[in-house]
Amino acid sequence: MHFDIANLTTSAVYKLLTGLVVPRPIAWVTTLNPDLTVNAAPFSFFNAVGSEPPLIVLGIGDHPDRPKDTALNIEQTREFVVNLVPESLAQAMSDSAANLPRNVSEVTELGLATSPSQKIKTPRLLDCPACLECTLERILQIGGNRIVFGNVVSATVRDDCVADSSKLHIASDQMKLIGRMGGPGGYTTTQGIFQIERKK
Repeated sequence: MHFDIANLTTSAVYKLLTGLVVPRPIAWVTTLNPDLTVNAAPFSFFNAVGSEPPLIVLGIGDHPDRPKDTALNIEQTREFVVNLVPESLAQAMSDSAANLPRNVSEVTELGLATSPSQKIKTPRLLDCPACLECTLERILQIGGNRIVFGNVVSATVRDDCVADSSKLHIASDQMKLIGRMGGPGGYTTTQGIFQIERKK
């Protein structure tokens, strides 16, 4: 079946792309509100896009009537943390997507534990197996898309998820992360890992 993108509404395009581009990693982003409370919100338009410099990218849409708090906070503080989401925090991550009033902390509302970051003021989520501290590189506004590029300045990984620190080998299966699938509540685990040997 062929879908002519030009003839689809924005919401239809979103539904199509999020159903096709799967699984998507989830960035559970913490930022600082103006009153220094911690905002937490998940985004699945997210990925690592470069290593020199180390860059991640977020696609942050708007609420119907205003920008999302995450976008406003990143613009104001020029920093954020990407927390990677394990299965054990799936429900809390989903609940943190609720449209709360500005300066109401999802971290406080959901009883999430935080820990200080190493290089930025924004704290990380303590119970996530890995967190990337980021400073803002730039924001591109392309049509209705706000594309946020972040420089990764520090990474914290739970000890049991590091296979060999001298070689920077991460035990990715040990993180038990989840990914986003299509549909309003579609998620997947990352436990079905298999290896393909590369030809030399």
